[in-house]
Amino acid sequence: MEKRVASSNEKGLGIAGRLAQSFIHSPLSPLFYFTLLGLGFMGMMFTPRQEDPQISVPMVDIFVSYPGASSQQVASMIANPLEKLMSEIKGIEHVYSASQRGSAMVTVQFIVGEDMGKSLVKLYDKLESNKDKIPPGATPPLVKPKAVDDVPIVTLTLWSNEMDDSNLRLLSLDVMQRLKAVKNTSQTFITGGRSEQIKVEVDPARLAGFDLTLDQLAHTISSANGELNAGSIESGKSSFDVYTGSFLKTASDIENLVIGTKKGSVIYVRDVANVIEGPQETKNLVSFYTGPAYGGGTSLVPDGAPAVTIAVAKKAGTNGVEVANDVLAKIEALKGQLIPDNVKISVTRNYGKTANNKVNSLILKLFFVTGAVTLLIWWFLGLRASLVVLIVIPNVIMMTVFTAWILGFTIDRVSLFALIFSIGILVDDAIVVIENIYRRWLEEGSMSTEIAVDAVREVGNPTILATLTVIAALLPMGAVSGMMGPYMKPIPMLGSVAMLLSLFAAFVFTPYLAMRLKPSLSYLKKAEKREQKSNEKLERFFRKILTSLIVKKRNGRLFLIGLFVAFFASMSLFYFNLARVKVLPLDNKAEFNVVINMPEGTALPDTSNLAFKMVKALQTLPEVRQLQSYVGTASPFNFNGLVRHYYLRQQPWEADIQVELLDKGDRSKTSHELAEQARILLTPIAEASGARIQVVEMPPGPPVLQTMVAEIYGPDAETRRKFARDMEKMFQRATDITDVDTLMPDEYDMWRFEIDREKAIRRGVSVEDINRNLDMAMGGFKLGDVKVERLLEPRFIVLQTPLYQRSQLSQMLQLPIPSSQGDSLPIAELGKFIKVKHDPIIYHKDLQPVEFVTGDMTGALAAPVYGIFNILSQMKDYTAPDGVKPDFSWYGSPKDTSKSTWEWTGEWTVTWETFRDMGGAFMIALVLIYILVVWEFGNFIMPAIIMSPIPLTLIGIVPGHALLGKDFTATSMIGFIALAGIIVRNSILLVEFSRDMVAKGYPVSESMILACKTRTRPIVITAMALVLGSLFILSDPIFNGMAITLMFGVVISTILTLLVIPLGCISARKAFCSGSILPDDPLLPGGGDNNQGEQPAKKKFSFADLGFKVWTILFTVVSTTFFALRAIYLLIKNIFDQRKRRKQLTAQETARSAEEARKVEESRMLEESRKAEEARKVEEARKVEEEKKKQLSKKKAIKKAAKKAKKSAKKAIKKAAKKVAKKSIKKSSVEKKITLKGRRGIRLKPPHR
Repeated sequence: MEKRVASSNEKGLGIAGRLAQSFIHSPLSPLFYFTLLGLGFMGMMFTPRQEDPQISVPMVDIFVSYPGASSQQVASMIANPLEKLMSEIKGIEHVYSASQRGSAMVTVQFIVGEDMGKSLVKLYDKLESNKDKIPPGATPPLVKPKAVDDVPIVTLTLWSNEMDDSNLRLLSLDVMQRLKAVKNTSQTFITGGRSEQIKVEVDPARLAGFDLTLDQLAHTISSANGELNAGSIESGKSSFDVYTGSFLKTASDIENLVIGTKKGSVIYVRDVANVIEGPQETKNLVSFYTGPAYGGGTSLVPDGAPAVTIAVAKKAGTNGVEVANDVLAKIEALKGQLIPDNVKISVTRNYGKTANNKVNSLILKLFFVTGAVTLLIWWFLGLRASLVVLIVIPNVIMMTVFTAWILGFTIDRVSLFALIFSIGILVDDAIVVIENIYRRWLEEGSMSTEIAVDAVREVGNPTILATLTVIAALLPMGAVSGMMGPYMKPIPMLGSVAMLLSLFAAFVFTPYLAMRLKPSLSYLKKAEKREQKSNEKLERFFRKILTSLIVKKRNGRLFLIGLFVAFFASMSLFYFNLARVKVLPLDNKAEFNVVINMPEGTALPDTSNLAFKMVKALQTLPEVRQLQSYVGTASPFNFNGLVRHYYLRQQPWEADIQVELLDKGDRSKTSHELAEQARILLTPIAEASGARIQVVEMPPGPPVLQTMVAEIYGPDAETRRKFARDMEKMFQRATDITDVDTLMPDEYDMWRFEIDREKAIRRGVSVEDINRNLDMAMGGFKLGDVKVERLLEPRFIVLQTPLYQRSQLSQMLQLPIPSSQGDSLPIAELGKFIKVKHDPIIYHKDLQPVEFVTGDMTGALAAPVYGIFNILSQMKDYTAPDGVKPDFSWYGSPKDTSKSTWEWTGEWTVTWETFRDMGGAFMIALVLIYILVVWEFGNFIMPAIIMSPIPLTLIGIVPGHALLGKDFTATSMIGFIALAGIIVRNSILLVEFSRDMVAKGYPVSESMILACKTRTRPIVITAMALVLGSLFILSDPIFNGMAITLMFGVVISTILTLLVIPLGCISARKAFCSGSILPDDPLLPGGGDNNQGEQPAKKKFSFADLGFKVWTILFTVVSTTFFALRAIYLLIKNIFDQRKRRKQLTAQETARSAEEARKVEESRMLEESRKAEEARKVEEARKVEEEKKKQLSKKKAIKKAAKKAKKSAKKAIKKAAKKVAKKSIKKSSVEKKITLKGRRGIRLKPPHR
C-alpha cells in the first residue's frame, strides 16, 4: 500500500490531489464552508425575486401629428423620413410605422439586450439633429420609451355600488398619490373614470341672436383666466410684490364674465351658454364583475359596478415581491382613513405574489430534490456518505445563488429550474469522489489520509474533464439570440457556475467530511460483502452480453440493426405528428384576456352592450373568480400587451375583458383549457354582432405579435390588401387556426365640412376661422383650467355645443362664423357637410409597406409550423392579384417586394431563431467536447467512440415526449444538449477506469467488463439522481420538456454507455491502448499473439467489430466534415448575402430615391398648380374686391351728391320761402295802405296774381 501511494505521489497528485491534500485536515475548510454558506444566504436575501427573467427589449414609440393630412401624405412626409432616420441608428432591429389621417406612429425596436439609456441617447441625438426636416404644420416628435419595467406588477380596482366613476376617479387619484410614496415604485397610472371639468355649452342660436361668435366667447374666457407678477415696489422699509389679475376658480366666475354689450345691455357668458361643473362626457367604461369562484369577503356582490383601476410598476432591478407587499400594506393602512367603507378594493393583479409563490415552490422542490438524492445515496453508499453529500450540495446551491446576484440574475423560475436540473449533475462529483475513497479504503485495508488523497487524485483528472465537457455542452447555449436568449440564459450560465462550484466542493469539502464522517473499516467490509453478490451478477451480465455481441457475429449484426431501426423509428414520430414540436409550450396562468374589436365606427354603447353579453357568458365558467371589462380604453398592459401595443387601444369600438381564474392549485383545468372553452362560448356572440375577438393567454416565454403572422408585401397598396384578404380566407379555412384577423380596418364613414372657398372669400371669412370654430363647437376644446387648491389632475374649461346638437349636424348649420367685415354669418352659407370614407391605415416595416394577417393555433398541433404547412398546401394553385405565383420567406424580409410575396413571422420567428441558435450551440458544444476528449486521449478515434451515444439518446427522448403527450420544446432541446455532456462524462469515467485496468495488464475486454461492473453504481446513481430531479420539474408547463428529455434520455444513455462504449473500445482496441502494450484478449480471435504487439496472421471477420468501427469513423468524419463545411458554407453565404443585401438595398434605395424624386416632382408640380390656382383665385378675389370697392365708391359719390343736392334744394327752398314771405309782407302792407285810402274815398283795383 505504501509503495502504491508513494508511486502515485511520484507521478504527481495533480490539481485534485493537491487540493485534497491541502484541505483534508485544514481548519480553513470549515471556515471556507461557512463563509460560502453565509454569502449564499446573503445572495438569497438580496437577489430580486420575480416569476420570469427580465428581458431588456428597448422599444420606443414616436408620435407625430400632422393635422389635416391624409394617410398617404402622413406616410410620405412623416413616417418615411422618420423610418430612414431611425434605421441609421446602430443597434436597431426593426422599425415599424403606422400612418393614419392626421398622425403617425413610428415604433423603433432595438436588439434584445441593448441598454435603454444608451438607446434613447442615440435616438434623441438623431431626432434633434434632424429637426429642420419636420414639414410645416407637423408637431415635434413625441418620444415615449417602453420597457419591461413599465409593466405594472400590481393593479388595484376600486369599485362601488353607491359611487359613480367620476367620484371613484377622484378617490383613486388621492390613493395613487399616496402609493407613489412607497419605496421603489415607478410609473403609476389610472384606467377608467371620468375627469372633472367645467363645460361651457353654447347654443349656436342664442349666440347668433346676440350677434356673437365662439371666437369672442373663447377669447373672453381665456383672457380672463390669468394672473401675473407685475413687479415689486418699495414703501418705507418694506418691499412688496405686485400681482395683477386673477385665475378663474368656479363655474360662477365663468358665468359672470362679460362678453360685450348690445343696445346698451351687457351680455354675460350665462346669456349664451350653460356653464356646468361636473364629470366629462363618457369616453370609456370600466366595470367590475364577479364570477362563480369569487371570494371577496364582502356582502356586496358587484355585477357591473363602476370601477377605476390603479396600476403600479416597480423600478428596474428592484425586488418585485417586496414592492408588491409594500403597496398592499399601504392600501390596507388607507382603508377606513382615506378609502370609505362603501368603496371596495380588489387586487386584480399581483405579480409579486405569483413570483413569490413560484419561487417558494421551487425552493421547496429544491430541498425535496436534495433530500431525495440524499436518500438515494444512503441506499447505495450508506448513511455517512449521504450526509457528506447532504452537507456539500446546499453549499454549492447557495453559492450559485450568490453568483447569480453578482452576475445580475434574479431568482425566478428559470434560474431555479437550472439549479433543480443541475442537482442530478452536481451530486455526481461528490458521489465519484466519496465512492472512490470508500473503494480504495476497502482495497488497501486502511482508512488513512494518504489513501483518501490518492483516491481523489485517481478520479481527479477524469472528473475535471467530465465536468468541463458538461460545461462545454451548456455554455454555448448562452449565445442564443432573440428574446429566448436572455430568457433561457440562466440555465447555461448558472448551470456552468454550479458545475465549477461542485467540482471545487468535491475536491475540498468532500475529502474533509469523508475523514470526519468515515465509517469503520468493518462496516465497509460488511457493505462490500452485501454488494459482492450484486457485483457478481453485474459481472456475469456484462460478460455474457459483451461476449455474445463480440464473438457471435449474428448478435452484433442484430444489435447494430436494432440501434439504427430504433433511431430512425424514433425520428419518424415527428413526421407522423406523434411527437409534436413547439418552441413555446402552453402555460397555466391564473388569467387570460378577451380582446374585442367591433366594426370600425361603432359607437361606445354598442361596444359596451357586446362586452356585457360576453361577460355574462364568461360568468358561466365555474373557475372564474372575477372579471373587469374595459370599453373604449385598454386594460393595464402586461408584457404581452406591451409588445403588442394593446395600451394604444382607445377607440369606442375596442374593448377588453380581463378574466381572473382560481389559482392553478385550486382548479383541475388548465388556463389553456378554460381559454378554449371561453372561445367556444364567445365566438357565436361575436359573429352575431360582426365583431372579431381574440382570446389572449399569457405567453410562457417572450411574447410575439401572434402565434401565426404573415407579413404581406406587394407592388402597391391595392394588391397588398387584396392579397391579405385572400390570405385571411385561407387562415379561416385552415384547421386549428383561430382568432384570424388583419390589422386593416374595414371601410367606415366620416363627415367632412366642404368649404366653398369662393363664397367664403367673398364674405370675408377665412378657412382657418371656419376650422377653428368647428373645432370649438364639436366638443372637447380646452380653454385652460381652473386653479383650485389640492387638485391632483387639471380641471379643464371645455368649450363645446351640447351633445344633442352636435350629434345632429343639421343643428350645427346655424353656427355663426366671424367675417372680416365685423359681422357674422351662419356656417351653412359657407359650405356643407358631406359623408366620405375614412383613410385606411398604412403600415411599414423596415421601410417597406406591409400588411399583416394574424391567427392563433389551437388544438393538439398548436405550433405555427403545422399551420404554415396547412396554408402552403392551399397556396399551391393560388395566383396573386398581380398575376404572379407568390413566393415566401421563412426568415427575413423577402428579397423582391416588387411583386406579391410574404414572410412568416410571429412565433415562427422565435421558433426558427431558437432552434437555429441552439443547433449551432449544440454543434459548438460537440466540437468543444471533441477537442477536450482528443486532448485527454491523444487520438481521434476514442473521442468518436465516447461521443457516439449522443445522437442515440433520441431513441428515448422522442418516444418519451410522444408517450406523455408533450411537445418537443426549446427546453427539450436544452435538455438534449445538457445530456450530451452527461453522456460524455459517464463515458470518460468508464473509459478512464478501463484504461487503468489495461495499464495493469488486463485484456481490453476484461478491463471493460470490470469497468462496467465497477462504474455501473456511480453511473446509475447519477442517472437516478437526474431522474429524481427531473420528476420535480415534470409538472411545470414550460420545463416539462427538459424533464422528459433528461428522464428518458438519461435512462437510454446509461444503457448505451454501458453497452456501446465497451463494444466500441473493444472494436477500436488499438486506439484505446495507444501508447501501451496491447495485452492478450481471450474474447478476440488470435488474441494470444497480441502480447508481442504483432498482428494475428489471419483475423476472422466480425460484423460487430466492423460495425462499431464504421459507426465511430462515420460519426467522426461526418460530424467534423459537416461542421467544417457548414462553417465554410455559412461564412460564404454570409458574405454573398451581405453583398446581395447591399446590392438589394442600393437598388431599393435607388428605386426609392427615384420614386421619391418622382413624388417630390409631382408634389412640386401639384404645389405649383395649387399655388397658381390659388393665385388665380386670389387675383379673381382681388378683382372682385376692387369691383366692390368701385361700386362702393360710386355709391358713396352718389350718396354724397344726393346729400349735396338735398342740401342745395333745402337752401333754395328756404331762400324762396324767404322771398315769398317778403313779398307777402310787402303785399299786406300795400293792401293795408289801399284799405286806408279807400276808407278815405280812394278806390284802386287790386293787382292780378
